[in-house]
Amino acid sequence: MADLPAVIEQYGLDEPFFVQYGTWIGHVLSGNLGWSVVVGMSVWDAIWNFLPATLELAIFAAPLIILTGIFLGTQAAAHKDRPVDHGTRVLAIFGWSLPTFWFGLILLMIFYGFFRGLLPPGRLSIQMDLVIHSADFIRYTHINTIDAILNLNGPLLLDALRHIVLPVVTLSVVQVAFIMRLMRSSMLEALGKGYILTARAKGLAERVVVNKHARRNALIPVITISGYLFAGLANGVVITETIFTYKGIGWWAWQAAVNLDIASVLGFALFNAALFVLINLVVDILYTRVDPRVRLGQGVQ
Repeated sequence: MADLPAVIEQYGLDEPFFVQYGTWIGHVLSGNLGWSVVVGMSVWDAIWNFLPATLELAIFAAPLIILTGIFLGTQAAAHKDRPVDHGTRVLAIFGWSLPTFWFGLILLMIFYGFFRGLLPPGRLSIQMDLVIHSADFIRYTHINTIDAILNLNGPLLLDALRHIVLPVVTLSVVQVAFIMRLMRSSMLEALGKGYILTARAKGLAERVVVNKHARRNALIPVITISGYLFAGLANGVVITETIFTYKGIGWWAWQAAVNLDIASVLGFALFNAALFVLINLVVDILYTRVDPRVRLGQGVQ
């Protein structure tokens, strides 16, 4: 306790708030985000160390969620009030109401407990973890599945896929329901527009009307939500990564919050903000590809 005044003076904790904040901003702009106590490295290094695991999860989960949601939502709208529509709505309600932590634990109990380690938690088995840290293995991206392909290592690829199945399924079942409901609502609105009636009056096949004319315009709100969905996955899904011991950004953020690692929490928040700004930019660019009205500056009605 005798050294406490010296520590306070060393780190400027006795300065006014605006001075401390200015000092912190200066460190951030220079790339110094502080020290992560929970993992024993700088916050910047921690972000880059845990980001590949979360990106791997997002790369597998996001396309599955988005494409499945768009397909099911399109089919539900095209077959409104028919068995297909009723079935997809029941699935949407079921999926959206599932607590993520409960569903993940049930999957672990079944596929890791009952089936004796068929789909284990973590990122890799002990044997394959030794392989990726061996001198003969080249870490190109630190994403296990991609590095396994680049190193032509089949056993490693299979092992990485076994470990990623349960987290991806947990995320997909819950998130697909939301994308599907949004796509159905947007498709129903698009199918009621005048240009759809004109297209049908011209004798176009219903498949062409639905998939080419209606779905393209219905994708606008879905693209927006999908961008935020990918950003959320890339930011780290805290509950899913914690349940499956999938040590990514979310797992690190949870450890930091539990242990009151303020520097890590602030670094995680800054990473989130930067990623969402980037995703917003990408979404705006995609708008111009999907809807010509945006490209021509007419806006979306």
